Amino acid sequence: MLGKKFYIVTVSMLIIALTFSYKHEEISASVSSGHAYFQKLSDIIRIVNGVYVEKPDNEKMMNGAIRGMLEELDPHSAYISAEDQKEVTEEFNGEFGGIGIQFEIKDDFLTVITSIPDTPSDRLGLQPGDRILKINDQSALGITTKEVFKVLKGEIGSKVKITISREGVTEPLDYEIIRAAIPVYSVVANCMLDDKITGYVAISRFARKTAQELEEALQMLEGKGMKQLILDLRGNGGGLMDQAIAVADKFIEGGKKIVFTRGRLDNANDEYFSTDRETHRKYPIIILIDEGTASASEIVSGALQDHDRALILGSRSFGKGLVQRPYELGDGSVVRITIARYYTPTGRLIQRPYDNGITSYYLDRDETNLKLSKKEKLKRDSVRKANVFYTLKKKRKV
Repeated sequence: MLGKKFYIVTVSMLIIALTFSYKHEEISASVSSGHAYFQKLSDIIRIVNGVYVEKPDNEKMMNGAIRGMLEELDPHSAYISAEDQKEVTEEFNGEFGGIGIQFEIKDDFLTVITSIPDTPSDRLGLQPGDRILKINDQSALGITTKEVFKVLKGEIGSKVKITISREGVTEPLDYEIIRAAIPVYSVVANCMLDDKITGYVAISRFARKTAQELEEALQMLEGKGMKQLILDLRGNGGGLMDQAIAVADKFIEGGKKIVFTRGRLDNANDEYFSTDRETHRKYPIIILIDEGTASASEIVSGALQDHDRALILGSRSFGKGLVQRPYELGDGSVVRITIARYYTPTGRLIQRPYDNGITSYYLDRDETNLKLSKKEKLKRDSVRKANVFYTLKKKRKV
């Protein structure tokens, strides 16, 4: 559970909350006061290399030291290795080189759930339930999810061989697949839930084209007569802050504050306002959230709630309100350092306390600060009267 939560936060929720330029002069460090600690670390490395029972892996030791140091700051300052950073960039840029399947590991078998339309796997006819037995002549039995990404992703135009078993076919089937650009969509579902009344849109992440994908979905649903919207952000661990702002901007009239940040450095203090671009008419909105709803998703939810544009339904969101600035380290790895906290328009800090350590932070759920204060209630744009779903009035299930 902890491993899964930590992976989600470091590879999804922490992705470029704000885009800043790297300025060395902003880093305040006292060489004299820090020298003793650097010397102590150097001494420990020297001792370990000299006497440890086995030959130590210095790279592994240093990576562990870096991660441990950053964990002492907060749960979201993080070191991303060059390999992991490449995956992050691919995911949030919107495409990568691959074969185009959604999969699960079932009973130690790599199993196709579906082929993504108009991808190599789709064109070759891979089917739901197909089991991939071999990849490049190597057994895939017992393969892990991380290993699947490593062997099936690759340069666009490169080849990968797979052997599959299919129900009803006695002999294994061999395929040689040429990897292609596989689109990564943010809007994973959009449809009308009933006849010309309720539209539904699910957003799984905030990536480079999220606002554009949402605009296309909204125009399609509005063209079908949508009068109210369910925006599903359950399990959405966040992503690009500029996309969260652009999404909120679609539902809030111009000149309204969407989010603001406060940090120790002056240039970490920013305020972001809605515009009059592509603002959709003021139909009722319900936002679905759960404990996996975090970061950029909480920016959208908080802004629409504070401006009385949406009702929020579900369990308590994750509570990630720290802004990370990425610094490249020269070898493709990146360190992301928390430089500010972000607040909803009424001044609510969404970040949960993390004083009890990282394990407690990811596993323990409390009920602190669930209610709006009287001051926050007074800041709300209006008292909601008509902004209620027709479906809820009729006691229909969504």
